[in-house]
Amino acid sequence: MSEPIQMRPIAHIRSAFPTKFGIPRQSGLARALTAQVVFEPPYREAAALRGLEEFSHIWLIWQFSAAAREGWSPTVRPPRLGGNQRMGVFATRSPFRPNAIGLSAVKLERVELSTPAGPLLHVAGADLMDGTPILDIKPYLPYADSIPDAAGGFASGGAPARLEVACPPELLARVPEGLRAGLLEVLACDPRPPYQHDPDRRYGMAFGGVEVSFTVAGDALTVRDIAAGGKTEDRTGGEDT
Repeated sequence: MSEPIQMRPIAHIRSAFPTKFGIPRQSGLARALTAQVVFEPPYREAAALRGLEEFSHIWLIWQFSAAAREGWSPTVRPPRLGGNQRMGVFATRSPFRPNAIGLSAVKLERVELSTPAGPLLHVAGADLMDGTPILDIKPYLPYADSIPDAAGGFASGGAPARLEVACPPELLARVPEGLRAGLLEVLACDPRPPYQHDPDRRYGMAFGGVEVSFTVAGDALTVRDIAAGGKTEDRTGGEDT
């Protein structure tokens, strides 16, 4: 049997999501979402980022730290198939894998080399919970990484349809200004657990230091309240592709 491979985080993400609930199910679905990559002390070297500013997008290789569990299952139930059909774990992007590793393509907004926390990467479109360990960073190469005619298997058809979001201006004003566009995109992506369709159920989501409560009826999401608060109970359900 192969010896275990040891890896150490080089950085962590700083995002608006203190829990898994509400995080877009793929990177790039909510492009207005902003986050920062904060390097761990041994890797706070500006020289390690030399040339990165020339790329528009990067790959983040990270750990599903909030989904770690003992053992693994060879099959999972992708919400894309209604949660009623099992598929092989290697045919999905479920967080419950033999090695809990994630991969996200994000937009590199800018590289900030000198801050009190060392170099920072400002990114957009990340689908990571606050504090997620980053294992590696690599530039996105359009000529090699983009395959326009690739088959999408059972996940073909593009991103799911977006919800129409109604949020009263006086409630949206309670969200920090720089996070408002990202919040509206996240809500449009339908943050609910994939098997919940009760129009009377009120959902709660922690985002950027506030608690957002909302209901969904059909393809319309209505924000009911936004208040200062901490973490919201995680109700994601977890398996996705």
